[in-house]
Amino acid sequence: MSPESKKLFNIIILGVAFMFMFTAFQTCGNVAQTVIRSLNSTDFHGSGYTSMAIIYGVFSASNLITPSVVAIIGPQLSMFASGLFYSMYIAVFIQPLPWSFYTASVFIGIAAAVLWTAQGNCLTINSDEHTIGRNSGIFWALLQSSLFFGNLYIYFAWQGKTQISESDRRTVFIALTVISLVGTVLFFLIRQPDSENVLGEDESSDDQDLEVNESAQSTMGKAVDAFKKSLKLCVTKEMLLLSITTAYTGLELTFFSGVYGTCIGAVNKFGTEEKSLIGLSGIFIGIGEILGGSLFGLLSKNNRFGRNPVVLLGILVHFIAFYLIFLNMPGDAPIAPVEGTDSSAYIKSSPSAQPWHFSTVTTFSFTGNSWSW
Repeated sequence: MSPESKKLFNIIILGVAFMFMFTAFQTCGNVAQTVIRSLNSTDFHGSGYTSMAIIYGVFSASNLITPSVVAIIGPQLSMFASGLFYSMYIAVFIQPLPWSFYTASVFIGIAAAVLWTAQGNCLTINSDEHTIGRNSGIFWALLQSSLFFGNLYIYFAWQGKTQISESDRRTVFIALTVISLVGTVLFFLIRQPDSENVLGEDESSDDQDLEVNESAQSTMGKAVDAFKKSLKLCVTKEMLLLSITTAYTGLELTFFSGVYGTCIGAVNKFGTEEKSLIGLSGIFIGIGEILGGSLFGLLSKNNRFGRNPVVLLGILVHFIAFYLIFLNMPGDAPIAPVEGTDSSAYIKSSPSAQPWHFSTVTTFSFTGNSWSW
């Protein structure tokens, strides 16, 4: 296999592994609060919202030290170890206990930081300045297809259900745990690329200090240098400006990955379709992510007007999408009890209106890609 073919093979395996893992994890996140709400009538008392807050809080803090971890053990082993923690978190839902649920949330927050740092490292060493766009596109398409497959399963498995039984919960989360483990094992198929012409090799800047005489550095020295480099990057002008947009994308992710699905599952006026519609919303989000990523990827090749118009388009349509969701969801839907809510929205909530509602979600996720373009 030629060096270029080996790198392309690695990118495809990386994307497929993430597709399996996030088919499980993103589906889990989408239905977590709905499942937990059905459990709160038993001895279990927890909150999917609290879990997600722990995950992303720890994720954020851990990003400062993860470059050191990846520098010590390498990207492949880092991704494999992280995948095990992702699988552990999903498996907790098979027989959840409050202490195991929140402990797993802490571990997966650390694992997420390691996973995405290692993913960036793997993508970089398997790309050069000519292939980075193609490789990023391949990875993105495979990753976002995970939203489609996992939620398609939820749509059919929960069709006609108004409550999630213990049997339903166990069946879903055993399947998701196995899917996550399959993706984790796939990381071992990634091969070591030939060390030539990787992205950034010919650049001469302060960013290359870490690579100078790397073979002569001790393992601990690599870790310390990676940590120092992370701290320096945090206070650069570019990162401080980007932090505002990054904070917004975090709020956006929180909403469409956990809150909106929970709202749908709590609206009693959807009838027997309320739980399966959670899966349908995830499918439409996946469609929007894939279409948005593809379109803005093509637009990136023609930057005649720069990126500002694309970002402004994202702002405008996000305002519209949020307003439409505000109109068609009852105000107490995010925090409704296990029985759901019978409250009315400004627009009548009914299953027959959901294709229009979900077109809003598609638009929402579609334009969300402009923020990362």
